[in-house]
Amino acid sequence: MGARIDRVITSGTFSLDGQDFDVDNNIWLIGDDAEVLVVDAAHDHRPIVDAIAGRRVVAIVCTHGHNDHINAAAALADATGGPLWLHPADAMLWEVVNPGRPVDATLTDGQRIEVGGTTLTVLHTPGHSHDSVCLLVTDHRRGPEPWFVLTGDTLFVGSVGRPDL
Repeated sequence: MGARIDRVITSGTFSLDGQDFDVDNNIWLIGDDAEVLVVDAAHDHRPIVDAIAGRRVVAIVCTHGHNDHINAAAALADATGGPLWLHPADAMLWEVVNPGRPVDATLTDGQRIEVGGTTLTVLHTPGHSHDSVCLLVTDHRRGPEPWFVLTGDTLFVGSVGRPDL
């Protein structure tokens, strides 16, 4: 059987340059029935905790530091004991949302994260923000080739995303 992939959608406010926007965000949970990696803990940690369903949290990965991708990360870490991971280039964005709360580890280009028989390879993709990363997902039970890519906000569904920031 392949990796378990769950999607949680939360709604809230994205704030940038003095403007606020109502947005929906995808939170991805990759793993198996025992362990999970959470990608982009947005807005409200409670539905994410429900979707984790007692699994061990290997990491809470933030694809970039915009508030709508990190504003539930600290509460989720507190609720699950999972470590927070973020690329260091946008540490100042993290500090605005989570003053005095450092991340637990930094993401680096080429870093490999193992969870539930799946490997996620970090691809540093600056453009949307200085620290943007994509995650190349390979499920070894499906074969050696990459399966898909989680792009954060580098690409939007039906659009090219915002690589210009």
